[in-house]
Amino acid sequence: MKFLNYNMKKLYYALCIILVSCSQNPEDFKQHVTGYWEISEVILNDGTKKQYKINETIDYIEITNDSIGIRKKLKPNFNGTYETSKDIEKFVVKIENDSLNLYYKTPFSSWKETILKASEDKLQIINQNKVLYLYKRYTPITID
Repeated sequence: MKFLNYNMKKLYYALCIILVSCSQNPEDFKQHVTGYWEISEVILNDGTKKQYKINETIDYIEITNDSIGIRKKLKPNFNGTYETSKDIEKFVVKIENDSLNLYYKTPFSSWKETILKASEDKLQIINQNKVLYLYKRYTPITID
């Protein structure tokens, strides 16, 4: 069993490297990051996958200029509005080693995330713990 987990980890890291190396220019990612995003899947560093079919909250991410951005959690309502706790995480955007990195700093912690892919409808982010987050563009549900 340990042999299988070790090989799964190697495969996971190899896939991440391939994703990064086959990606487009990280500068091009910036134009797609701003918006409402819903987590569809999380892949832990041991290869374990968790699917998200329904989310109570979504992420709003915005790059406000070339080097600054914000992220906040929102709870969508059925009438097309959102509830928020008004907590905002600010980040600094840096392109380093052909990667688009987001550096967060709060009074409680600091961390880095790397955007592996950003397109009109998909976003892939890996954090410093090698946890991969797969997002899809959020589409509001409205009930009249």
